[in-house]
Amino acid sequence: MDIFEKLTILSAAAKYDVACTSSGVDRPGKRGGIGNAAASGICHSFAADGRCISLLKVLMSNACVFDCAYCVNRRSNDVRRASFEPRELADLTMQFYKRNYIEGLFLSSGVVRNPDYTCEQMIKVLDILRNEYRFGGYIHAKAIPGADELLVRRIGLLADRMSVNIELPSQSSLQLLAPDKNKEKILKPMGVIKRSIVESKTELVRYKNAPRFAPAGQSTQVIVGATPETDYQILNLASSLYKKYELKRVFYSAYMPVVEGRNLPALTTRPPLLREHRLYQADWLLRFYKFDASELLDEKNPNFNPFIDPKCSWALAHLDNFPVDVNTAPYELLLRVPGIGVRSAQRIVRARKTGALDFDGLKKVGVVLKRAQYFILCKGRGMEGIKFSHDSILRGMLSDSSMQRLDGTAGEQLSLFDDTAVTRSDIIKCLTGQI
Repeated sequence: MDIFEKLTILSAAAKYDVACTSSGVDRPGKRGGIGNAAASGICHSFAADGRCISLLKVLMSNACVFDCAYCVNRRSNDVRRASFEPRELADLTMQFYKRNYIEGLFLSSGVVRNPDYTCEQMIKVLDILRNEYRFGGYIHAKAIPGADELLVRRIGLLADRMSVNIELPSQSSLQLLAPDKNKEKILKPMGVIKRSIVESKTELVRYKNAPRFAPAGQSTQVIVGATPETDYQILNLASSLYKKYELKRVFYSAYMPVVEGRNLPALTTRPPLLREHRLYQADWLLRFYKFDASELLDEKNPNFNPFIDPKCSWALAHLDNFPVDVNTAPYELLLRVPGIGVRSAQRIVRARKTGALDFDGLKKVGVVLKRAQYFILCKGRGMEGIKFSHDSILRGMLSDSSMQRLDGTAGEQLSLFDDTAVTRSDIIKCLTGQI
């Protein structure tokens, strides 16, 4: 099998892992080396289903001793297998980089022989790139649950970002669908990565040239829809991971039914992409809008409303906080107004120091009045024609959502979402973080 056949097989095998994003690390090029990792991150693209994908995202091998029911690369699945030699993959990365096809590498692997052997093979690739070829571009590497702590630390000294995929939201789901994995083996390397990052930052304060450990932090992935956990359970898991392990990102992956299994959804089941979308919106609220998971969902309401986004849903459930006057409301309360993002809230605070804002002024600072109009006042007055009541606000929001679909047109469309009220504006604001 030649190297291009291997690349075809192993890049296709990697497409279900979404825990890949822009770098978040700034490393200038050095004399005698090649490449750099700018803070703007890797060149990336968006797949037809909305997923963010890197230009070189590949597995070291798709041969795996684990038999996770949901995974296309599981041991019992009949697929073509391939593995890169460390030198092959390092050379391929350099050739692609020199041709300007890529700006970095996302490297993962099936578990070959055992976790330690797999990590050793990945380390060889990264060592060739960093120390032999002096490659200074961005590298995201996956830690293998169950691998020795020293190997995890070695990868972190060579990579910019690391990730350990938790995959399923509970121990019971792991036992059902991934019997070779357990919660402890997944969380242990997360703890190792967190401690190593803290130690590295301490060393850098004392020694300017101390080695940096995973300077872009760590991330993880949760599969949504393969098991019966609710949005409430998934969001609480994400919140605890952010707090305990200081993750940079939790990625949510709508379950793609690609293999059969008695404990899996049927192959004809559509991926829950709308649910994934709502979880990403809620994730922004946790990370940038100072919301707690318990504010967004609870045991009585364990799943997100499919028709309105989580921030609007929270606002409707807490109308006693509204309407707020944008010229006097504190910054923390402005962040909770649907249609006002982090940047627009900051701009409002700056602008109102020089004079009172009106609705035209709010448009200029980036407020999405289509959402915000129901919850705000300017100079003590609401927007003309707006009735402040739960039912009228809900009707107005649903009417706005139904007027424009994902392709920007009214009416029915061919979409991965089935009967959804997500608009093109929803997608844009979710990607930019303004909710």
